[in-house]
Amino acid sequence: MTPSPTDPHPQGRRHPPAGSSAEGDLRSQGESHQPGEPHPPSGPRRLGEPRHHHDELGSTNDEARRLGAEGAPHGTTVTATAQTAGRGRQGRPWVAPPGRALTVSVVLRDLPSPALLPLAVAVAVARTVGDEARIKWPNDVVLVDEDPASDAVTDGPCHPAPPAAAPAPLRKIAGILCEGRPAEGWAVAGIGLNVALDLADVPAEIADRAATMGREPSELDAVLRELLEQLALVLDLPADELLAAWSTRDVLRGATIGWERPGGGPGGEGVADGVDEQGRLRVRTANGVELLDAGEVHLLRR
Repeated sequence: MTPSPTDPHPQGRRHPPAGSSAEGDLRSQGESHQPGEPHPPSGPRRLGEPRHHHDELGSTNDEARRLGAEGAPHGTTVTATAQTAGRGRQGRPWVAPPGRALTVSVVLRDLPSPALLPLAVAVAVARTVGDEARIKWPNDVVLVDEDPASDAVTDGPCHPAPPAAAPAPLRKIAGILCEGRPAEGWAVAGIGLNVALDLADVPAEIADRAATMGREPSELDAVLRELLEQLALVLDLPADELLAAWSTRDVLRGATIGWERPGGGPGGEGVADGVDEQGRLRVRTANGVELLDAGEVHLLRR
């Protein structure tokens, strides 16, 4: 899944190593269990098995959706060295040099809070990148291009005081695309993470807005294992703890943002004020609080 220059995928600045057209709207789902059905066992459920790896694939999300529709079990993982038709949110193209970025999609079943899946995936990716990683609603993990002495974060159950708006440029290190079939009780979490990208491999217009973990290509599998471990842990968090963990890394809170609705309807401007219990972005405007759904709006670049 990799953004074009208009939706840049994180592929530029090196960073020192540290420790995804939905078929169903995941944000509108409630509990995935039907009355009388057994709930999944407590505790994190293992991810990454079985793993289907491809040297080249059109889209890991498309393949994971195919497997999900055929009944693939929870945790089934699709990876690719190279993607030829990757995409991000709202169909934007997603491209990465072969063997330099982690492109992975995971089939997930019986999620307790499907609407919060994009938030959970973002927290897992950010934890994999390190304390300096921040989350830009709805689907990006970024690094703030500022003094590295800025405060680190620690995920926990308590919401921090709202951070001041950061005027520094944001450099994208990962993109997320979550899709699924709510009626069938499964979803796919697609992730593109810049693990070992080199500035020389990326067009300048993308490199200016991109970041990478600065790892070696040989470390892709190690990063994948860490990412899947983090995702399993985050998916097991109660909703309030997940929202708190997401909030500690919210890079937009307190910042003035603008948005448009590509499908039609009014745009607007206001001050971002976190997310609600359904993962919608809260924005304080002159007319009150507006709740933005990621499937309906596009944030304007500032």
